Amino acid sequence: MTKRQFALAGCAVLLTATGIGAAAPAASHHTAVYVVPGQSIQAAVDAARPGDTIHLAPGTFRQSVRITTDNVTLSGTGNLTLLKPAEGTPAKGSCAAAGNGVCVEGERGAPVTGVRVQSLRLEGFTRAGVWANWTDRLTVRRVTSSDNGTWGIAQERSTRSALVRNTVRGNGDAGLFVANTVSEEAGATDTLGTRISGNDMTDNRIGATVRRVRNLVVEHNAVTGNCAGLFLVGDESKPRAGALTVRHNRITANNKSCPASARLPRIQGAGVVLTGTEDVLVERNTVSDNVGDSPFSGGIVLFKSVVGVPGSGNVVRDNVVLRNGKADLANRDTAGTGNRFDANTCGVSEPAGLC
Repeated sequence: MTKRQFALAGCAVLLTATGIGAAAPAASHHTAVYVVPGQSIQAAVDAARPGDTIHLAPGTFRQSVRITTDNVTLSGTGNLTLLKPAEGTPAKGSCAAAGNGVCVEGERGAPVTGVRVQSLRLEGFTRAGVWANWTDRLTVRRVTSSDNGTWGIAQERSTRSALVRNTVRGNGDAGLFVANTVSEEAGATDTLGTRISGNDMTDNRIGATVRRVRNLVVEHNAVTGNCAGLFLVGDESKPRAGALTVRHNRITANNKSCPASARLPRIQGAGVVLTGTEDVLVERNTVSDNVGDSPFSGGIVLFKSVVGVPGSGNVVRDNVVLRNGKADLANRDTAGTGNRFDANTCGVSEPAGLC
């Protein structure tokens, strides 16, 4: 589509909102609305009905957008479509005011369903590039989210999400963050099968953090250059965090050094860390060259939770774990029960005998 076609099609934002020139309602509603830089993405989203797609033209949009309607798609043209914070004016709208780029937000008991955010770039937001809560079947695909103050792509209280083929880099905390809730203590959320798949995670504090959730898969991701690759986090809350699967990931050289935070000691050279989890399966990953001298350093590390809760029933098997330091495999959760290390290829373990 040419720039002129984008500009002409962008007029559909107002036409759709006012009904001028709109076709008669069909049994299955699907409208494509085109927005160019200088126009309001929020206006198009507010006018959208389930089934609509908002297409963003190439260029830079200095704005945030909040989606609360089911089955709406927000789609750009890949890295040519860039969303950044507004300049020189106070943030307007709850999404922008919270420091986020794109927000997908439902309510307790009424999750927003089937939203898709795809093929665009977000950069420089003070909190998260993409933030979601109370969602079901959210898809975030082919999004690049970089240099945000806290997270690249983050969600809480959400189920059946697909976070696939994204690039997250240079974010202040986790590139990808999936949690039960960030604002209160609560038991683990059953995600009903959320997938974190095929993503590139580079130069964040942590590549991906999975905190206090259950029934989630992390697979086929490339994780490198962070302070830690993957953190799987639980504690004493009920239900426990666990029933997670980590498989077929390449987790290499996560050797940045990050200072201690309010929750964690200094992090460096950590591949996969399980802390306070139960019944997690870590299998068929390549974990190499993660080297550091922090408490979490090593290839695949079992660690008691920050509040001292041991892990149980975790299985680490059939992984290639080499050239990591302090150790390739480390069980530092000495009070844990039923944790197993089976058939891994590795050189050094802590304690000896796990390889």
